[in-house]
Amino acid sequence: MSLLPHPTGNYLFLPGIAPYSCGAVSADGYEIIQVTFQSPPPLEKGFSELQQFLKDRNRPISALCGISLRSPKPYTFEGFSQFNAGYAQTLKNWGIFADDMNPVARTNVAPVVDPPNSPVLYGFSFTSPTTPGLPATFVIAGAGELPEGVLERDSIFSLGNTTSEGLKSKSDFVMNLMERRLFGLGQTWQQVTVANIYTRHEIRSVLENQVLSRMKGSSIHGAHWHYSAPPIDEIEFEMDMRGTRTEIRL
Repeated sequence: MSLLPHPTGNYLFLPGIAPYSCGAVSADGYEIIQVTFQSPPPLEKGFSELQQFLKDRNRPISALCGISLRSPKPYTFEGFSQFNAGYAQTLKNWGIFADDMNPVARTNVAPVVDPPNSPVLYGFSFTSPTTPGLPATFVIAGAGELPEGVLERDSIFSLGNTTSEGLKSKSDFVMNLMERRLFGLGQTWQQVTVANIYTRHEIRSVLENQVLSRMKGSSIHGAHWHYSAPPIDEIEFEMDMRGTRTEIRL
């Protein structure tokens, strides 16, 4: 994967697949800011609020570089593809695509307890001017135990194995994906400020050796466990990460 500059968004991105990029990193003189909704709105309303939020801050819609969604339940592969088609078309209609590629990183998971009735906008990331020369900031898209760029059931790593050893191997697989994306953005573990884990399975067996030990200096900030399922049935363990200085809660 090679970093590509977004022509108007003030960031660079790692190409992924049609629904999302693998991650985004700020251009010099800009930072990526994370916004989280305390009460996430339904998707259509959330997208309207997102557009107004950027307009109020004199930022173009192309400054959008990350999206976080929450869904009622995991999708089938077919259902996920159908959802992605409409979602990607929305971003394309906004003029965000770069050379017909989706530059926006995304996480889409399903809370196990009190899930929403329909997809909601949990949060988003955007670029904003800052002092030139400061360290870059970044967001890394969510990934489960599927090879990069593949959305096929038979490609799920260690399919159906939810034993303790199976979850260890799955978390190793996902951490390898996170690390490749992190390094692909030109960043290191030291710059990670938030690491999120999404699974309905107990994580104590994997937290120390599979996750925190790999995070090196950033492990002091811990890892956040969201008791949520990855977006597709039979995927068991997902993560995303970011390195930001500014976080806003609406």
